[in-house]
Amino acid sequence: MTFTPIQTRVAAWLGIALVAVLVLVLLAPVLMPFLVALVIAYAMHPLVERLAARGWPRWLGAGLSVTLLMLVLLAVSLLIVPVITQQIPLLSEQVPALLDRVGAGLSALAARFGFELRLDLSQLRQWASQLVSGKESELLAGLLSSLRIGGSALAALFGNLFLMPIVAFYLLLDWRALMARCRALVPPRWREPVQDFLNETDEVLGRYLRGQLMVMGILAVFYSVGLFAVGLNLALPIGVFTGLATFVPYLGFGLGFVMAVLAALLEFQSLSGVALVVGVYMVGQLIESYFLTPRLVGEAIGLHPISVIFALLAFGHLLGFVGVLIALPASAVLLVALRRIKRQYLTSDLYLKAPVGHKEPPRLP
Repeated sequence: MTFTPIQTRVAAWLGIALVAVLVLVLLAPVLMPFLVALVIAYAMHPLVERLAARGWPRWLGAGLSVTLLMLVLLAVSLLIVPVITQQIPLLSEQVPALLDRVGAGLSALAARFGFELRLDLSQLRQWASQLVSGKESELLAGLLSSLRIGGSALAALFGNLFLMPIVAFYLLLDWRALMARCRALVPPRWREPVQDFLNETDEVLGRYLRGQLMVMGILAVFYSVGLFAVGLNLALPIGVFTGLATFVPYLGFGLGFVMAVLAALLEFQSLSGVALVVGVYMVGQLIESYFLTPRLVGEAIGLHPISVIFALLAFGHLLGFVGVLIALPASAVLLVALRRIKRQYLTSDLYLKAPVGHKEPPRLP
């Protein structure tokens, strides 16, 4: 059986894609720090290019960009982690009292309607206390397992934290040369259409990522200030977490909202305090939906929030944390490909040509 040249090329590309998927699956834990570094370099290279255009040495621009990013991430970690760990013992003390108040309130409400309600919340209090105390190690182990770090998890984690900025620095240093070498691998007859395809993909993905980073920063400030204004003690860590978690549409906002409402219930123990926290989140959601996202990210990009959630969950399920890293780039490539297929279809004979035997209606003069 002989294959046509087109069938041979299709089989070759399918084989290359299959090998690439197998490499990702088998080497996912090893590739993780390099893919994180690649994402960092992709996000930061416009800043390095601007600094280089102003006469800065590339090594200085790359080092400054990576250092600033690492300092921001370190500051966020030092802000959130200690405060959360200090609040866990307080939660274990406050949850039983809160449940007692809820039980008393429900009993009083039932008495107003003329029937007696007795609630035994002892088992629920015990379960809630166990949930917020003494489970930190199990949660951490589960998190590390879900990330598929493998081996000595803690050592691998800290090793990757040191490795990622170094790899990102060298990628930023050689970004232009690296892109030129990649373009040189493309056959000359394909370079123009491939470059056009990559430029459109870069526009979609770059605009989404950089716009989303600005949205995350603005919302982190807004939620922190808003929760501080209503008197919540955990305003800063919860506000920063909510802003950063909005990278995952809807799910991030929902998780931050639940954390804030729970903290308000434990701290204020009144409906008025909880209502103020809910109001802050409702205003924040309106600002994000009707102002920040349309202006900074743009609805014309085409990365619908539902498609972002599906891509993150699907790739994360298949490849762990490495899948989360490549979810958006893969979605952007697929989106651009689908756009081009749609344009070709709308200009093809299959769409425009009339069926055989069908007569076009006479046109009016």
